[in-house]
Amino acid sequence: MAKIRITLNKEKRRLDVETNETLLEVLRDKLGMKSPKCGCDRGDCGSCAVLLSGKSVRSCLILAIECDGVEITTLEGISQDGMNKLQEAFIEFSSFQCGYCAPGVIISATELLKANPHPSLDEIKEALSGNLCRCTGYTPIFDAILAATKKEK
Repeated sequence: MAKIRITLNKEKRRLDVETNETLLEVLRDKLGMKSPKCGCDRGDCGSCAVLLSGKSVRSCLILAIECDGVEITTLEGISQDGMNKLQEAFIEFSSFQCGYCAPGVIISATELLKANPHPSLDEIKEALSGNLCRCTGYTPIFDAILAATKKEK
């Protein structure tokens, strides 16, 4: 057991973690964050994506003990002040069916738009290449991201 300090969705937290616990397990099981999902548990599907100091990472591949002192943002953190233009665009374009991949996709898109507010379709495809959606295909997701780049907020 080890003690770590993190900032989760702008709130400082101290907690005990097992040395073999993944960040995903700690976020879901100890901290009650439900947006990161365990899809493949191998980092292939992107459903567990969170922002770690602003960079999208697969939380199933990172040990929680490695996160001491870092800032973590989940979809819950992105939505603290209400839906942003990206989330509104996903709803407008009916970009999801089951919603299982949605948090990871929005995390990846958030990272992309922060670095590049007006990406091309190819840049969006590249940024989301690690996120799998088995329900809708990707066209509504790409359309929503492109639309979000044109919205003011």
